[in-house]
Amino acid sequence: MIQDIQPELFQNHYEHLKPEKGNRVLIFQQDKLLARYDETNREIIYPRWEEFPSNSEIVYAFTLSDERFFLMMETEQIPDGYEWYSIRELRGLVQLNNTGIFIAFTAWHLWKWYQSSRYCGCCGMKTEFDTKERAMVCPKCGNKIYPRINPAVIVGVTNGDHIVLTKYNVGYAYNALIAGFTEIGETMEETVQREVMEEVGLKVKNIRYYKSQPWGIAADILMGFFCEVDGVNTIHRDDNELKYAEWVKREDIELQPDSLSLTNEMMMMFKSGQWPVGND
Repeated sequence: MIQDIQPELFQNHYEHLKPEKGNRVLIFQQDKLLARYDETNREIIYPRWEEFPSNSEIVYAFTLSDERFFLMMETEQIPDGYEWYSIRELRGLVQLNNTGIFIAFTAWHLWKWYQSSRYCGCCGMKTEFDTKERAMVCPKCGNKIYPRINPAVIVGVTNGDHIVLTKYNVGYAYNALIAGFTEIGETMEETVQREVMEEVGLKVKNIRYYKSQPWGIAADILMGFFCEVDGVNTIHRDDNELKYAEWVKREDIELQPDSLSLTNEMMMMFKSGQWPVGND
């Protein structure tokens, strides 16, 4: 999955650091990230700090093993040899190594949060970088804004050797599982039950946690669950959200074209028979 970047070590502990020569810089413009793709090594390369004007507004993002990355809020000068890539374009370039796209997804999560936190939601004052923790602080009223992380579920609904596969009306074109965000006051298990009922009209039982995954492109923490249909297995698809929702036999499952998502791993596990089939 996207977070499987071994032997690299991701370190997200915030420090009030200043960039130094050799540090990598992540900069977005109109929702695109500046990078270069090395076709020979199949590697996404990000520019270094010394390639930008020294007066550019910048903040420490995270460290990967011993390499530091900084977010640049804006700049008037773009170094030669790089291009603007959408996150989807970068995802399409990944063939062997997850590291470059993990950096992109995580940087996007931080950048979108910084962009939406430039002004205080209490008094409207322009916020400032906190120097002690990952937060934006209002110099007028003291309000602190922390990064937003949205809890969401991915659900594999099974019935013997069949699983419910879906496709969205808009956005991602490949097979997916049932998914949705947790609402206020819900447990994760209640989110599973509600989302399944809303999207395909099924009751479920034996809800079992599988694994979690950060998914920065939507500021999510995804939690995967398997469960079994409870009673009637007739699907009633939510036409507003899904263009496809059907029971599919494990050997007929068509996987996604890359191995980045928790959804794809769950489909792969069920397809291979590594996830045990429950009994009614």
